[in-house]
Amino acid sequence: MTTIADFTVETNKGEVLDLSEKLGNVLLVVNTASKCGFTPQYDGLEELQKEYAEQGFEVIAFPCNQFGAQEPGNAEEIAQFCKLNFDTSFPLMGKVDVNGPAASPLYDWMKSEAKGLMGSTAVKWNFTKFLIDREGKVVRRFAPQDAPKSIKRHIEKLL
Repeated sequence: MTTIADFTVETNKGEVLDLSEKLGNVLLVVNTASKCGFTPQYDGLEELQKEYAEQGFEVIAFPCNQFGAQEPGNAEEIAQFCKLNFDTSFPLMGKVDVNGPAASPLYDWMKSEAKGLMGSTAVKWNFTKFLIDREGKVVRRFAPQDAPKSIKRHIEKLL
């Protein structure tokens, strides 16, 4: 069976991150954008990061420009935007596609493990969230409109 440990991703600094390093932690993987109506969710994501980090929880953000071209910046611009406007401490990955032929293999796997509305595998918009347990398995998908604070009880069950 595949787990998150079977994937590597690129950080926003261009380094390879082996996600097997994240086993043992509860993860919330989110596709983000700086110019989206849901962008204020960065505040809620940072609150979750701060509240649960010591218990083995981490948010991992994947900037994505596939929805309304709402993430046009390069890695440095995105990182500066997140730090300046939301003082984020969670890791930002390199920009990815989450749908289509160039989709990140990690996203293809997560989408197949936790399908969306009516069995759809496609990510519908920015700030779709995937909750991963300590064993590296996808537990649940959350819609863009699901505020980070509404996910707390699901995170707490896994911690």
